[in-house]
Amino acid sequence: IVPNGKIYQGGQISLRVTVRDALNQAMDEELERDERVFLLGEEVAQYDGAYKVSRGLWKKYGDKRIIDTPISEMGFAGIAVGAAMAGLRPICEFMTFNFSMQAIDQVINSAAKTYYMSAGLQPVPIVFRGPNGASAGVAAQHSQCFAAWYAHCPGLKVVSPWNSEDAKGLLKAAIRDNNPVVFLENELMYGVPFEMSEECQSKDFTIPIGKAKVERQGNHVTLVSHSRFVGHCLDAAVVLAKEGIECEVINMRTIRPMDVEAIEASVMKTNHLVTVEGGWPQFGVGAEICARIMEGPAFNYLDAPVTRVTGVDIPMPYAKILEDNSLPQIKDIIFSVKKTLNI
Repeated sequence: IVPNGKIYQGGQISLRVTVRDALNQAMDEELERDERVFLLGEEVAQYDGAYKVSRGLWKKYGDKRIIDTPISEMGFAGIAVGAAMAGLRPICEFMTFNFSMQAIDQVINSAAKTYYMSAGLQPVPIVFRGPNGASAGVAAQHSQCFAAWYAHCPGLKVVSPWNSEDAKGLLKAAIRDNNPVVFLENELMYGVPFEMSEECQSKDFTIPIGKAKVERQGNHVTLVSHSRFVGHCLDAAVVLAKEGIECEVINMRTIRPMDVEAIEASVMKTNHLVTVEGGWPQFGVGAEICARIMEGPAFNYLDAPVTRVTGVDIPMPYAKILEDNSLPQIKDIIFSVKKTLNI
């Protein structure tokens, strides 16, 4: 928690909390609330987590509940899925979701499909969490976004928080959920502080999975995004507002099940839609939103084609200037909004 970060708003005490600390609070509260919950992964215990998200938990809960694993994702993801089948509620941390490809068989075939294949007899209450998408300067093998990969698979819930409130409320909801949840964090967001209201600081605070949030009201164009790029959309909206263009910004929060109704309601109001994501364009989150809008009642309200702002369709380059040009920037969002509004 950022020191001296108390902000008083209408009698409510709001704190400035980083995304890292919000995730830590969520896990701490759920470990305390339910003794079936435990955390396992590389470096999560003695080292306090590769990104310090599990700081202090090993000292508080000990070796039985906070477990350091060898560098073998397929092995420890399999152990976690088995533990979930046996009645525990594991949180399985991947040091990055790029490494979850080692364990994708466990996530998809063992976790996601078992409840259906057992005719509802065998739930698998597990959370797979860790940083997803591009960080900075880690090149192609460590920079991809897995939102579309995992959201493609029935049986999984896929969550992608942006700010501290999202991180805490959604992680608590994910741990309490009886289904496997893929929880996609963003490494570049961990150290960013956000205001958290008194309500969010409560131990009972959760955010329902499957509901989007309108972060900014507007009536000219709808911007839909998830994770880090929600912030980019809000920054672009501030710039565009100075030119008289009012953007409505929707933070998806959950990729699967997707809150299509929230997007449709906004499109029916603004008549224009731009999707923004850090992943690749082909078969991406934006592509799915386009298809759902085409097939649903909001299509007749569109005054222009939907525009997608995405990462570039290449493996991520290492050089910083190339990396910057491979990810959506605020200027790209502004350009796409103006193109959509024909300005």
